[in-house]
Amino acid sequence: MTGTSVRRVAYTVVLAVAVCARLDAADTNWPSFRGHNADGVADGYATATEWSVPDHKNIAWTAPIPGQGHSSPVVWGDRLFVTTAVSGMDDPELRVGLYGSIEPVQDDTVHRYEVHCLDKNTGVPLWTRVALEAVPEIKRHTKATHANCTPATDGSHVVAFFGSDGLYCYTVDGDLLWEKDLGVLDSGYFVVPEAQWGFASSPIIHDEMVIVQCDVQENSFIAAFSIHDGEQVWRTPRDDVPTWSTPTIYPHADGARVAVNGYRHMAGYDARTGAEVWRMSGGGDIPVPTPIIANDLIYITKAHGDGAPLYAVRPTAVGDITLPDGETASDAVAWGTPGNGAYMQTPIAYGAYLYSCRDSGVVKCYAAETGELIYEQRLGSGRTGFTASPIAADGKLYFTSELGTTYVVAPGPELEVLSVNELDDICMATPAASEGALYFRTRGAVIAVAE
Repeated sequence: MTGTSVRRVAYTVVLAVAVCARLDAADTNWPSFRGHNADGVADGYATATEWSVPDHKNIAWTAPIPGQGHSSPVVWGDRLFVTTAVSGMDDPELRVGLYGSIEPVQDDTVHRYEVHCLDKNTGVPLWTRVALEAVPEIKRHTKATHANCTPATDGSHVVAFFGSDGLYCYTVDGDLLWEKDLGVLDSGYFVVPEAQWGFASSPIIHDEMVIVQCDVQENSFIAAFSIHDGEQVWRTPRDDVPTWSTPTIYPHADGARVAVNGYRHMAGYDARTGAEVWRMSGGGDIPVPTPIIANDLIYITKAHGDGAPLYAVRPTAVGDITLPDGETASDAVAWGTPGNGAYMQTPIAYGAYLYSCRDSGVVKCYAAETGELIYEQRLGSGRTGFTASPIAADGKLYFTSELGTTYVVAPGPELEVLSVNELDDICMATPAASEGALYFRTRGAVIAVAE
């Protein structure tokens, strides 16, 4: 047996032990963007390694969804929820690939903002609600939609966020409980304000509150609202330019806290009061990836403009923890690496490693506790974009390109592609997973993949 094979077998055994440790606590729900606290992990059930939509291989069902949306599916019990925005145009523009245009789409037609509920086992529609019919307040990027924000559910409520076009809370049976107008939320390029790109930060639900991060051109803020009636619980101003990242809850001895990404203002907040606990600035002036929690660390990354950092922040951080120039660690920052961040994709921690995928399909694998770069290799030809964030399940990693090609990768210290599978449609949304099924939201449908 070669040295490579020995290392692969050894890591497989270690990972199998970790997966087995999760089996008793396997959760069938996937309540918000990237599941629980955005960790993207759904162990405890066997998931498919191979499938093909064109060949109808391991496809449990396909449910057409009208309009366009990059919001991910969320799952609770036997119900799957997803949002969409239906343009008045016959063929609204959606341009994928690797390019740098900042021009917004010119579409002033009335849009229909919809929330869909499907049976997760069959794809049969259970209900559809139209939250609003209106001309969008803000234009969108050619790669974006007017339904970018992933909904959130706690099993009793479903919260859908359409940025400037409103925040809506339904029961899981589709009854509207409340709605809020948070004003015009212009998340465009702060250097060229007229280049409107649309809103994308997803809501999360914690302790009977809906928490939203609204980093916009002026008067950015983070706020919490009662899940029961929409009344504001707290609201904290943020010193930042537009971002598209989703908040993450992390545990602390003094009570849960909220971690957020940012350019000028990465931060941690007290989840009960909104009081700022720590802050950090620098690098990556268009933050998109969501902070994730693993190994008792908060991983935050971004990549655009004057830097592409990847940080591992300690949950005990307090005050201004911005690293001095040239420094990569401190009492509050376990490790940091400049020039290695990801622009669009939220990283994933699985086993002993942290994986980060760039727009061009380059995957970087790090030792999660130390930040040591283990490997850097490309998926695909480098001519296809990657926007969806990876997820992990059943001892496998799933990376999906914008053209719907999904690479199933074995976790460990070397890149091993187990299979390459086709969805036969554009896919910009991060998949969901529940009870062994993988749910992909493509341009035209939700597709359930299961053996």
